[in-house]
Amino acid sequence: MISVKVNKADPTDLYEQVAAEIRRAIADGEAKPGERLPAAKDLAAVLGVNKNTLLRSLQLLRNEGLLEFRRGRGITVTGTPERGVVVTKARELVELGRKYGYRLDELVEILEDVA
Repeated sequence: MISVKVNKADPTDLYEQVAAEIRRAIADGEAKPGERLPAAKDLAAVLGVNKNTLLRSLQLLRNEGLLEFRRGRGITVTGTPERGVVVTKARELVELGRKYGYRLDELVEILEDVA
């Protein structure tokens, strides 16, 4: 089982602390791509956090491309921390582009121009 520590006295939201610790475990090789995480209820119990808090953390990591959820197979590590950072920045770019009226194809064109 991966080693994750949270500090309930820390002002950072618990779900963000849990997500950061799981990112660290992936970065340190403690949880490698292809490995399954423990069941959410077990992981929540070990961490001493509510299952919903843990699920929010896992969803965040899924959105970053680090985890994959499969019915009947659990939660699997699928990415690296570097990929998570790139996915997060790409989402930010899409949001910024939408704010300023850019379509997705225009954003792709901009990326190709700067690449």
